[in-house]
Amino acid sequence: MFRAFADPTRLRLLHLLGEGELCVSDIIQVLQVPQAKVSRHLIYLRQAGLVECRREGLWRFYRLSPPRSAFHRKLLDCLGQCFRSVPGMAADRRRVAKLKKSGGCCPGVARNGPPRRARGAQSGCGRRRGVAHSARGCKST
Repeated sequence: MFRAFADPTRLRLLHLLGEGELCVSDIIQVLQVPQAKVSRHLIYLRQAGLVECRREGLWRFYRLSPPRSAFHRKLLDCLGQCFRSVPGMAADRRRVAKLKKSGGCCPGVARNGPPRRARGAQSGCGRRRGVAHSARGCKST
């Protein structure tokens, strides 16, 4: 876990996700770094067990994983307290607040909700053929 905290970009990502769930496009806009760099670091954090990912349509949403141990909890506490005064992270917080106020890049997509069921699960259509898709739900045609 210490390696995950050793990179400035990963620290910024963890700090942002401490504010709540974000889609990759929103993260790119807030951090102002290339998509490939964000994706690479998100994969690293996911493999370290620090973030979780869910898919909804074309979007991927990331959030902090719940602490699995007392050590994990303390690291997240430190992230929330120790890095609040770092100037770059304060600017990130301002940008994410502005982005959330505007609705972000994924309008109409539920945010901060429970993880959605996997594709093919009983209650979801999984974008199958023969199903009419709309923002209000999916119905068989």
